[in-house]
Amino acid sequence: MTRIKRGYIARRRRTKIRLFTASFRGAHSRLTRTITQQKIRALVSAHRDRDRKKRNFRRLWISRINAVIREKQIYYSYSMFMHNLYKRQLLLNRKILAQIAILNRNCLYMISNE
Repeated sequence: MTRIKRGYIARRRRTKIRLFTASFRGAHSRLTRTITQQKIRALVSAHRDRDRKKRNFRRLWISRINAVIREKQIYYSYSMFMHNLYKRQLLLNRKILAQIAILNRNCLYMISNE
């Protein structure tokens, strides 16, 4: 019997995975089985950390607002400040409030006094 050569589809799939893991170190970029494992692991970490990044930024904004509020003692706490903003229907998100707190504190004091 003559020798049958394998098709190009499996090779194309492996090279596509190799391109994804080209920057990894050691066997993680050379051996096919470990390449597939590391690709799955990398994608899982990326998916998990996208949510974690949102969480961390929210925590950062809250701590920045809280620091500025307690510095001037407008309110005793961040939660009271946010509660009063919602009561007065001044619906500003935490990202914008944190930027105002850093760049223009007097503006934040004016917002809180309203």
